[in-house]
Amino acid sequence: LFWFQNSRGGASLLKDSIPITEFSASGPFEGHDLLRRGFTSVKNELLPSHPLELAEKNFQLNQDKTNFATLRNIQGLHAPLKLQMEFRAVKQAQRLPFLHSSNIALDTLRGNDECIGFEDILNDPSQSEVMGEPHMMMEYKLGLL
Repeated sequence: LFWFQNSRGGASLLKDSIPITEFSASGPFEGHDLLRRGFTSVKNELLPSHPLELAEKNFQLNQDKTNFATLRNIQGLHAPLKLQMEFRAVKQAQRLPFLHSSNIALDTLRGNDECIGFEDILNDPSQSEVMGEPHMMMEYKLGLL
């Protein structure tokens, strides 16, 4: 994880990104470099606008916690531990960083493989805005950059 100072003065957290080296002199008149940093997003710096927005963001986490608690009460301590180990193993097996990963095995473990949701209709990987240079992304993932 890397911390950068954005143009508004606040620190923003960029996950799975390539570190950027600064070539310009920093100062009060420094412009925002769109090619290297992308567009600024004010929405990420704001608090949730509605009380249910936070609950909706954490829906899957809360559902997993409830399922683990129920499973522990019914089958004992070993069942949720085994399921959590399977979740971690499935999350580690992914495609290359520049390819979209559907995580079908994780959906199958959670029981979401038969449900049609918002992301199934409007999350077409061919229309994704997050596409980087494949060679650069692989070199960064392997620690060559």
